Amino acid sequence: MTADTPDPTADAARRQLLYWRLLSRIFAADEQPALESTSAELLDALGLPATLLDPTVSVDTVVQRHPELAAEFDGLLRPAETDTRDTAAEVRRAALAGKLLLNVFATGSGDVSASQLGHWQADAGWFERGLGCEPGQIRARPAGDELGGVLAGIEGDLVSRMRLREVLANPTLARQLTPSMSLIEQLLRDKANLSGVALANAKALIRRYVDEVAQVLRTQVEKSSAGTVDRSVPPKRVFRNLDVDRTIWQNLTNWNPEDERLYVDRLFYKHTARRTTPARMIVVVDQSGSMVDSMVNCTILASIFAGLPKVDVHLIAYDTRALDLTPWVHDPFEVLLRTKLGGGNDGPVALAMAQPKIADPRNTVLVWISDFYEFDRSQPLFDGIQAVHRSGVRFIPVGSVTSSGREEVNPWFRQRFKDLGTPVISGHITKLVFELKNFLG
Repeated sequence: MTADTPDPTADAARRQLLYWRLLSRIFAADEQPALESTSAELLDALGLPATLLDPTVSVDTVVQRHPELAAEFDGLLRPAETDTRDTAAEVRRAALAGKLLLNVFATGSGDVSASQLGHWQADAGWFERGLGCEPGQIRARPAGDELGGVLAGIEGDLVSRMRLREVLANPTLARQLTPSMSLIEQLLRDKANLSGVALANAKALIRRYVDEVAQVLRTQVEKSSAGTVDRSVPPKRVFRNLDVDRTIWQNLTNWNPEDERLYVDRLFYKHTARRTTPARMIVVVDQSGSMVDSMVNCTILASIFAGLPKVDVHLIAYDTRALDLTPWVHDPFEVLLRTKLGGGNDGPVALAMAQPKIADPRNTVLVWISDFYEFDRSQPLFDGIQAVHRSGVRFIPVGSVTSSGREEVNPWFRQRFKDLGTPVISGHITKLVFELKNFLG
């Protein structure tokens, strides 16, 4: 068997062989010796390493041993840009694609170690690169994205299969963990059962994740936190504000061709005053089990806005009870340690805590993050929110601000908020950042 002979029929058979082998490894617990041995011979003929067939070897390890393959993995899974197909090259692509798919989607069963989770996260990054994306980009897609939801589900399953308490109790193993939303959720749910070294390691992981996400969000917020120009304020008539182009244009009728001079009888100045940020931002976050991503992301986001000048941020978390977390709003790490994930929803309780904080309605924004599935309190919550909105408060309902996964918003609330002129924002947290920046501007 040779890979150099241009035989489209034979190449198609070789490609099918590799895909049959891939399917058998994903859906069957036992190896198929004939498929394994024939695939190994084919890879040898292609000049590819046999480790591509071993799901226990990470893509990072393969690339470390064979650096020339890194470029082939990038964009590997994207559709071909031309209809002219090199059938021999397609066989090679099938072998490399099989490695990515096997490592990402064949995760087996049983306990998972910290190193195995880390390897899977790295392999998922290579899979995303194969699709032409940055590592983590697909897992961070808006809620409802099918592929992003699948990857998030696999990662969540791996985390749930870890003996997390044992790993956290071992500093060496704990250092191997890569912070992710699935891992942070597990840590937040289990933090009451941790102590000593395990609790310290859990806190360190949460802190690392918070800092990483905060750095990304802080960059997004700072890009336009200065606000937009307020043309209702007359421009200051000083030289640095002189609008030279407009001044020349408006005085062109005063051009004297005889002495070739422009006589200016009126100066124009640029508006430089910017709208100030609102005096108060109230963030209400549903901390029930279905809203973990939102709880983490919005807590971090609230702390970033709290660091901006002239913004007074208040943070309330609720399930069946409401908790005022404003004293710790500048430190999302401390906020997360004080939350208790799970329970039901009782929005009116949270609204009762938020309403006294509204001193100047037209200078206040109320951000409410929830899936809005209430315990028979839907109408009272909507009536209260409607009253707040009509008082002049800018109300922003947020159904989900996730880093990955699916989301669902109570359709009853979704329609009523739309009718109110305040449609629910759902998806990636950048959507909420965009809305808040518009309001702050």
